[in-house]
Amino acid sequence: MIRVVVAEDQWAVRSGLVMILDADPDIRVVAEVGDGEDAVRTARRMEPDVVLMDVRMPRKDGIDATKELTAVGIDVLILTTFDLDEYVFGALRAGASGFLLKNIEAAELVHAVKLVARGEGMIAPALTRRLIKEFAGLGAAGGGGSRAPEVSPAAIGALTPRERQVLVCVGEGLSNQQIARRLGITETTTKTHVSRILAKLDLRSRVQAAIVAQELGP
Repeated sequence: MIRVVVAEDQWAVRSGLVMILDADPDIRVVAEVGDGEDAVRTARRMEPDVVLMDVRMPRKDGIDATKELTAVGIDVLILTTFDLDEYVFGALRAGASGFLLKNIEAAELVHAVKLVARGEGMIAPALTRRLIKEFAGLGAAGGGGSRAPEVSPAAIGALTPRERQVLVCVGEGLSNQQIARRLGITETTTKTHVSRILAKLDLRSRVQAAIVAQELGP
């Protein structure tokens, strides 16, 4: 059973998310909260598998809440609109495990929560491209801390050929199961490769690896 905390300040949206998740037999919403402070306090107490986190909330926004929760090993799945803003960049740097659009279909929401609970992360291809574009623009404009994760050429060079293949697949948004199928390896081996990639590139999440992979290109 995947235990989820839903953090969303709009009651109607939060109720819809809870209803969708609770309808799946493998997921149980253990708490729902309406602001960032409650999200942090509740998640620390209940230790859920995933926190579904809105970006803009009262008292403490989603980025600060994400920083606190990822620091103690709790996976956070961010809810955002298509118009990305600085909050989303901050959540990426804070180690969020994925990003979802608020207009996501019910089945995609459930799938994303299950992926993050398995440690795989989730980011829509459209959001990946948009993130890269926005990061590049901010970097060119001297945006400083808003740029994408920086990885040294030496770190990239330390990846094995197989790890490079896995990184490319992560950049395409493939799950561990899909990567294993494409490369003809086991899912367990895939998880090991992903963990080593994150360690070698000094990245905090699979989403950061996806951004790096897209920036590096084929």
